[in-house]
Parts: sequence; C-alpha cells; structure tokens
Amino acid sequence: MAAAAAAAAKPQVPIAVTTIDALGDDLLREIFLRLPSLPSLVRAALTCRAFLAAARSSPAFRRRFRSLRPPPLLGIFFESVGSDIASFSPLRRRSDPDAAAAVRGADVCLTRLPYNEDAHPGWKIGDCRGGYLLLHNWSAQQLAVYNPLTRALDLLPMPPDEILRSGCVGKLSYMNFFLLYPDEVLEPPSSFRVVSLCHDTSRVRASSEAAPAQPSGVEHWLLCGAEAGGDLYFAHVEQPYMVVLDTTTLQYSLIDLPEHLEGAGYLYMTGETKDGELCIVSVDGLTLHIWFRRADNAGGDETWMLDSVIPLEKEILEATEIPEDDIGMFRLKVYAVLDGIVYMFTIEEQPSAASWFLSFCLETGELENLFRRTFDNLIFPYFMSWPSLLVGDDMST
Repeated sequence: MAAAAAAAAKPQVPIAVTTIDALGDDLLREIFLRLPSLPSLVRAALTCRAFLAAARSSPAFRRRFRSLRPPPLLGIFFESVGSDIASFSPLRRRSDPDAAAAVRGADVCLTRLPYNEDAHPGWKIGDCRGGYLLLHNWSAQQLAVYNPLTRALDLLPMPPDEILRSGCVGKLSYMNFFLLYPDEVLEPPSSFRVVSLCHDTSRVRASSEAAPAQPSGVEHWLLCGAEAGGDLYFAHVEQPYMVVLDTTTLQYSLIDLPEHLEGAGYLYMTGETKDGELCIVSVDGLTLHIWFRRADNAGGDETWMLDSVIPLEKEILEATEIPEDDIGMFRLKVYAVLDGIVYMFTIEEQPSAASWFLSFCLETGELENLFRRTFDNLIFPYFMSWPSLLVGDDMST
C-alpha cells in the first residue's frame, strides 16, 4: 500500500508526442516514395508548404520517384480523318482516384485553342510528349503547344515556306513536327524546341539542315518518325534502313533494319526501354518480337539482334472478352513503345469492329486492357507531365 501511494504521488512525466510537422525532409521524402502515383504525390505536396518544399528541393528524390512511379498514362488522343478536333478516351482506373481526378480536370476538348470557323480542317496533333500536345493549323499558319492539365498555351508561327522548301528539289510531299523538352524533373518545362521535318522525292530536311538518302524517287519514302533516346528515327518504306536525326546537333545518320522488316513499316515500331535503350518491337499475328542493337561477334559493329519472342494469345484471351474460338481472326498493331511499355491494339478481319487497346510491359511481362473503342487514323498516348510546381526550391512560385 505504501509503495502504491508513493507511486501515485510521484509526478507523471508527459509522453512526448511526435507530429508529422516534426518529420524532417528526408523522412518525408521516404514516405512520399510509397505513394502510388504522381497525381498522389501532387496531392500530398499541396497539403502544406513543408511538404511542397520537401518534394521540390531534391532532384535525386524526383528522379527516384519517377523511376519507381513513371508519369501515368491518362488516356489517348485520337486524330480522325476530316475531324476538326481530336477525341480523347480516358483510362478509368478505380485503383487510382487521384489520376482520375487529374483527367476530370483536364481540358481534353482543347477549348483554349484559337477557333476560326473558316479554318478547315482546323487543329491537328503533330506530337504528344511530356504532357504537352504539339498541334498545327495549316489554314491559320500556326503551331500550338498546349498542356491540357495546366492549360498553358504557346502559339508559334508556321515555318516560312522558303525554309520548308529550301534544299528540297521536288514537290514538298510530307511534313512532321516534333516536340522536344528538357528533363522535366530537373527544371520546369518553360522552354521547348519544335523540330520541323519535311521530305520530297530526293532528300529529307529538318529545320535548317538537309540530308540526302536513297528514296528511289517515290514521294512518301519515309514513314512517320518515332523518338527514342532523344533522337528521331524514320524508316524507309522500301529499303532496309532508317534515317536517324540527332536532335541536339540536327545531324543525320543511317542505320540498318532487320532484313525481314524491309518494306514492313506498319508491322513494327521503334522505341526505347525503361532504361532508355533503343529497341524495335515487331508483330507477327498476336506475337511480339523484341529487337535490340548489339555488337556482332565478327567486326564489333552494331546490328539488330532478336532478343525475345513473346506470344500473347493466352494473355489477350484473359484480358479481353474475345471468344477463344474467334482469337484466330485477330492480330496486333503497335503504335508506340515508350519507357519500356508497348502500346498496341487488336485488329479484326472486320474493319468496322471495335479494337481492344492494350499495353504490355517489357520488364514485367504484364499485359493490361486499357479500353475498347473503334480505331481512328492517328493515335497519341497522353501522359501526365511532371508538374513545374514540384521542381526547384524557390517557394515564391
């Protein structure tokens, strides 16, 4: 009894309470790394100035977060023939409500673009990269760089006709525009470059540099370009090589293609892995063939080598509602290989049938069913950009 009374009389030391405000930046960033997606990081960082400062002030953290949680695919823009504006199909992932909220807040109808009733066919998408769309309007002679999430809009004049045609011998037959940004986790994307590329029957020209090739005298001898590792790759429609444009120096070079892909430009796509390694993904029915450039054993020169063959019939049956008896009527078409993810859709024997849009991760081997809809002319996957508010340690912005 005496001991109990003495214990009761002894003053109680208050238990120290640790609040989230007491956490240091390093511990906060470790917590942030466990968030499921970039939209979740944005939501958390905007909770208070301390959280925002922790996320903004460390480029190493931003690189690590991006490697673990790449900017999510929010949906796909479809450019239809004859349409005045592209349509958008969002991804509906119930597992990530923050990504869904980002899609709901985006201006996917592109309402900030200038509108002119007399300008037909209106704005067309030329490129889609880093959360920004590059659009061109031939009637208005304008280019536009637009971020549907932030509604940031830059209007640029179309390159002068003398620049487009300078160095081109014949009729200007084709033109592409490409959007290039700095590393978004190191600096805000306040600056960008637009590379214009055209070709005629004799040569290809990008911005101010022209390069000869072997086009065989046909007008459309280059296929649509693809970016990988900061360079642009354009396959010849008939011959087994690609024209490569170094976007830093604007210098050209030529590389070979796998021999059996000669003239099969619509059956493969150039892209890059998660680590930025150049690759080609070709399709045979419902099977993917993955190619990498490797040094051959003889002279040490780099050439394309087949790395893996991946049949996907079983996975497609499990991910879609295609009846097993009908699976032989389908084949795949790849439209992008970005950050180690192959984006593709199914094609049925009936041209008017809706397609299943799918993604396949080269690293994990996981196939995902994105959605089902009819196929349009051009396809542009739209990824969330790394927000500029999460870059830098200047808290005044």
